[in-house]
Amino acid sequence: MKIFIQKILFIFAVVSLIAGCDTDISGSFGEAPDPGSADFSIFVALGDSLTAGYADSALYRHGQENSYPAIMAQQFALVGGGAFNQPLMPVGATGSLTLSAVPLPVADRLVVVSSGNPDPPVTPATITPTQSTEILLPPDTPPPYNNMGVPGAKSYHLGAPNYGDPLGVGGGTANPFFVRFASSAVTTMVTDAATQVPTFFVLWIGNNDVLSYATSGGVGVQGVGAPPYGGNDITDPAAFPGIYNGVLGAMNSPTNKGVLVNIPDVTTIPYFTTVPHNAIPLDAATAATLNGLFGAYNAGVTAAIGFGGMTAAEAASRQLNFVAGQNRILILDEALTDLTPVNAALTNMRQATPDDYIVLLASSKLGTEQIPGNPTTVWGVSNPLVDADVLTEAEVAVVDAARVQFNAAIKAAADADPNLVLFDAAAKLTELNETGISYGSGGVSSAFIQGGAFSLDGVHPTARGYAVIANEIFKVIDEGFGASIPPVDPNQYTTVFYQ
Repeated sequence: MKIFIQKILFIFAVVSLIAGCDTDISGSFGEAPDPGSADFSIFVALGDSLTAGYADSALYRHGQENSYPAIMAQQFALVGGGAFNQPLMPVGATGSLTLSAVPLPVADRLVVVSSGNPDPPVTPATITPTQSTEILLPPDTPPPYNNMGVPGAKSYHLGAPNYGDPLGVGGGTANPFFVRFASSAVTTMVTDAATQVPTFFVLWIGNNDVLSYATSGGVGVQGVGAPPYGGNDITDPAAFPGIYNGVLGAMNSPTNKGVLVNIPDVTTIPYFTTVPHNAIPLDAATAATLNGLFGAYNAGVTAAIGFGGMTAAEAASRQLNFVAGQNRILILDEALTDLTPVNAALTNMRQATPDDYIVLLASSKLGTEQIPGNPTTVWGVSNPLVDADVLTEAEVAVVDAARVQFNAAIKAAADADPNLVLFDAAAKLTELNETGISYGSGGVSSAFIQGGAFSLDGVHPTARGYAVIANEIFKVIDEGFGASIPPVDPNQYTTVFYQ
């Protein structure tokens, strides 16, 4: 039994795009450029992959050249801004990295290719040919680097010594992207940023403190106490304010100004919104076959009410039912009561609800057989998706509880200092997901491939998406510091690439 869902995903993306865009981007068109009370002569951006210009599952030169800080620096030049250097990847490099010629587990960029069939007509794939970058070779652009964005960095990594030490890459204490351009093996990211004595800065950090847990489908735990934590763990919300304020204290001074950026809701990005929870189309005969297959399971769950405290309501939520038409995806949920001591066949299965989020990467396995030729092993139909494939409702709550506390700390820091303004990225990405954004010459939405705002990894923006972000940051700078920064036309920036 092979269930074709890819066409549904493609149509879903198109429908999301057609849903409409609110007119939202306005700015200083026609007004004389003016820095207001801000000094942009030394501009430094500190953060993670979003600051670096990461896109399409890779860090490559075009993405860096169109990062939101690079776009901001371009416009700052109109109001007294100075040089803006980035640790650019080599021309032609496609994202993968080596250390002393040994390949590292870092991906090459994605492009859109023809699938050769109508279900779907196009699909993301790794670019060919590929060209790796040796991280021990310095960038061809000179230091110091105004763009201090490092893919994979969490809040506590910014102040971590030896984060750029090549000897720590294998053990996970160092980041290969920072190894490329760290001023020394023992320095920290915030030290290399602060020693430039920025007159203006942007700090956008904390995304990975929840995102790595979310993109792994909740394969991790809530961290407790001081870092470090596991790679997919959420940073302890009680520890985050101290970490964040320590970084901010190193960047901030009585004379400079800056923008603090908060953490978006992960459920607004295409990585979690592209695959609908009911992506399984069935005919009546197949639905009847599945209902017969799971009849004993349903009866067993009902009979186990009361075991381990399982309620009748939970038992009802675990009943599997298939119909002709669109069906909910079958998933595992570790939050359910473990019934296997009663019967080993009563695994923690249920069908997804609108409050569960199937990760983008799971789309390639949905409807395929785990064991070729065995129709009882069809992923998402007769065989449940595993934990890493789904961010369940309970896991979403864990992510959002931490994110809300992170954002409260970021807002408190901005509110406490008149030289700091807050860019509410969370609100903006929610708007992008719900209504889209129009900028006069066009518009973008969060629809995968079709929307224009997000790259092919479903997490990071395209160049056009970064241009929209830059324009939105200009707005808060204009309002907070009496400036007039001319916005860019996002339509002049690229979206996804085809090969």
